[in-house]
Amino acid sequence: MSNLIIGSESSVTLHFSLKFEDGATVDSTFDKEPATFVVGDGSLLTGFENKLLGMTAGEKSTFTILPEEGFGQPNPNNIQQFDRSHFSADLELSEGLVISFADASQSELPGVIKSVEGDVVMVDFNHPLAGKNIIFDVDIVAVKPSEIKAES
Repeated sequence: MSNLIIGSESSVTLHFSLKFEDGATVDSTFDKEPATFVVGDGSLLTGFENKLLGMTAGEKSTFTILPEEGFGQPNPNNIQQFDRSHFSADLELSEGLVISFADASQSELPGVIKSVEGDVVMVDFNHPLAGKNIIFDVDIVAVKPSEIKAES
């Protein structure tokens, strides 16, 4: 099984790190247990999965994920203006603060405070990694056939 290549619906165990181009680490499993996912299960964005296709256990690689392959470009329509009265009076609002909002379907939606000027609060609902090139380091630990089909 160790010579299986990563393809559609493969079960993949890997160590990974996501870094900005300046070297700052966003997330990493290299200092903990490796992650396991099934290609196509939605755990990883397609742009990240596509870079892994054809790799085998034991392989290591580094890829640059462009915004179009990863978290997309920031959308100016995702920056919303709120009146300060929409927030708890005892909540200290500051630039960079992440607040959880409920969207129309009552799902949790994180927003980042972009600015606070008087009673006007600007909140950015773009993904924090939108518009960024991401350096994706991977070390493939294991590749197995998926067992998803057996669960239906």
